[in-house]
Amino acid sequence: MVDLFSNVPEPKHRIRTGMGGWTFVPWRDNFYPKGLVQRRELEFASRQVTAIEINGTFYGPQKPATFARWRAETPDGFVFALKAPKQIVESRQLAGTGARIDGFIHGGIAELGDRLGPLLWQLAPRRGFDRDDLAAFLGLLPRTLADMQLRHVLEVRNPEFMCAEYLALARSHGVATVFTDAPAYPSFADITGDFVYARLMHSREDVATGYPGAELDAWAQRARTWAAGGEPDDLSRVEPAAGRKAPPREVFVFFIGAAKARNPAAAMALHARL
Repeated sequence: MVDLFSNVPEPKHRIRTGMGGWTFVPWRDNFYPKGLVQRRELEFASRQVTAIEINGTFYGPQKPATFARWRAETPDGFVFALKAPKQIVESRQLAGTGARIDGFIHGGIAELGDRLGPLLWQLAPRRGFDRDDLAAFLGLLPRTLADMQLRHVLEVRNPEFMCAEYLALARSHGVATVFTDAPAYPSFADITGDFVYARLMHSREDVATGYPGAELDAWAQRARTWAAGGEPDDLSRVEPAAGRKAPPREVFVFFIGAAKARNPAAAMALHARL
């Protein structure tokens, strides 16, 4: 019998590493132990990485009992990031989504308790920067749920967001902005919140750890810099970096998409470097 509890990693230097989801058939050949039953995959995965981004919440609501089960199957210190529903982020007008936001926030995610991490609001590439609409939307995002603080992060995928006006708006609402290394989307490392959320989408099938060792070394150094309150000097930006360090930050680094079969190995290899 596999001992699922033999390895429970802890975040290093306030940095969490993980991947998107835990149900993926190829992982049963290169990540999960042979013979592990599917219903125990989350139990195992959450003991190899320190965070997982849930994609299922993007496509449809989950029952409160499901969130409670996910909490029960994961160890202390583990965190889920949740993608917000597509029916919200793909609405024609974000400003009119208040009822849907309320439904998502009060639809059972509180059952995750201390496993609840950032809420990711992923905007479609076709959505340009509409300051008034976005400002109204950000004002709708609740900051607390029961006795928990909620953290929000925007993933913007249209180059129109690469402007000082967007940065100022996001900062005024304390909302983080995703950094991604995906060539298809705008990449800018300007800090807009009190935590950092990176989605790395360039893993390669022919590399056992997804990213070559030298690239993982570089990402480890960038993550340490973010966590210490600094800003890496080798990433693209809209504005110059702040001249002084901020307070220490929590950092999330997720390996998403691309050569998905390699993403758990990439997350674990990055964690090992930390």
